[in-house]
Amino acid sequence: MLKAGIIGYGTLGKTIAELIEAGYAGDVELKSVLVRRKKGAQHADKQTFALTSDEARFFNGDLDIIIEAAGHQALQMFGEQVLANGSHLVVLSVGALGDPDFYDKLQIAAKQHNRQIYIPSAAIAGLDRIAAGAMGKIENITLITRKHPRSWKGTIAEEKVDLHTLTEPFCIYEGNARESSKLFPQSVNVSAALSLAGIGFEETKVKVYADPTIQSNTHTIKAKGFFGEVEISVSNFPYEENPKSSPIVAMSVAKVLKNLTSPIVIGV
Repeated sequence: MLKAGIIGYGTLGKTIAELIEAGYAGDVELKSVLVRRKKGAQHADKQTFALTSDEARFFNGDLDIIIEAAGHQALQMFGEQVLANGSHLVVLSVGALGDPDFYDKLQIAAKQHNRQIYIPSAAIAGLDRIAAGAMGKIENITLITRKHPRSWKGTIAEEKVDLHTLTEPFCIYEGNARESSKLFPQSVNVSAALSLAGIGFEETKVKVYADPTIQSNTHTIKAKGFFGEVEISVSNFPYEENPKSSPIVAMSVAKVLKNLTSPIVIGV
């Protein structure tokens, strides 16, 4: 049985914990969750796992795998430490890997300590196809992301358009994945995952829309290469309490964990 830990206990962290506890993640036991503030520990008696703000206690818990679900800053702060302590690392804040120096540091740490970094498909589909296609030449990859204006609150979108009065789709960004992952750290992590699977951050094109005509978060991947062509669109229902993300992200993490202990692995 794998002993797991989670960094972060927000909307995603809680959902991941619930999926593990319910058995959807396979032969995995959730041992500990690292929270930012000590007040989170007051709920520990209601959980079968430990909620702690004590970093030393968390990282010395002999965990086989740790899931980062707390944002770019948390990944930058704890990523190397997770690997150095002998745990595998599941990354949700993939946009942080758009920093080449940080990405290199994580890879070096993983190699030094014989650990692996797992990047779930999360909010998109087709990363397996893109990664396989990258074995040959890929000519172009484009990601088109559309979310309701409420999902873009607190981002640079507010500087480009009045999100409250928007009545039709508005392109708030067009460029490459490296820049988009920096500008929208909570909303376009998918562009970073797609870049790592395919042709890199500079060559992966990204278009981002605030779209008042939709209620779901949609992502469309278009790619062409030696393998042929692919166009994949997904529509994700967002969390009501956190419209920047979707339950499918947590479900994708559960699938990663299940794959690690299952005798049959599908879709890799």
